[in-house]
Amino acid sequence: MAQQILVIGLGQFGMALAKTLSEKGVEVLAVDKNIALVEEAASFVPDAMQIDVTDEMDIARLEPAKRDATVCAIGESSREDSIICTALLSQLGAPFIVARAMDPVHKRILKAIGAHAIVTPEIEFGRRFATRLMNRNVVVDTDLGDDFLLTEIRVQPGMVGKNLIELELPKKFGIMVAGIRGKEDISKIMRPDPTLPLRADDRLIIVSNELAIVELSKNFK
Repeated sequence: MAQQILVIGLGQFGMALAKTLSEKGVEVLAVDKNIALVEEAASFVPDAMQIDVTDEMDIARLEPAKRDATVCAIGESSREDSIICTALLSQLGAPFIVARAMDPVHKRILKAIGAHAIVTPEIEFGRRFATRLMNRNVVVDTDLGDDFLLTEIRVQPGMVGKNLIELELPKKFGIMVAGIRGKEDISKIMRPDPTLPLRADDRLIIVSNELAIVELSKNFK
């Protein structure tokens, strides 16, 4: 059975989230008070509704307690609405609430009134883009929490011809290599062999913090 996720607030973040979830086979109910946004979302999600996100009766009609997750994606222009909406979702028994925060104070309030997880899309994108801008060897990264990233990086020039034993990445940089992509099949991740020399076209899948990636790039450029 497909997951059922409720997305409230169809600004750029909410709309993109609803579309991506729907493309991945999730049953999305997308809602907003703006009928034009609801009509746009209706073209790619199974169900879309116009409601007042601060009205308890309207929120109750969405049956949040029956959804696998609910995302309150209301943006900067309606901070008060996002707080009221999140509180109502909590009172109505939504099992997992993700709320969008604009700043640390907003985040603390959302957490206090029942949000199980907080997202800050603009801050998170800015941080990740800064990492990529400074370290253009980064192919993709995923936040694992607690300051750890799962990152795919290109093998740097100073690493070519050396094996993982010689490089001592855990000891020198606190980096763990979880896998390697070779040019023969870029879709396949192989288990790293610490005795094999790295090639210029290889990519490493690593777990580390951001600072470790910066230091790695400095030392092997």
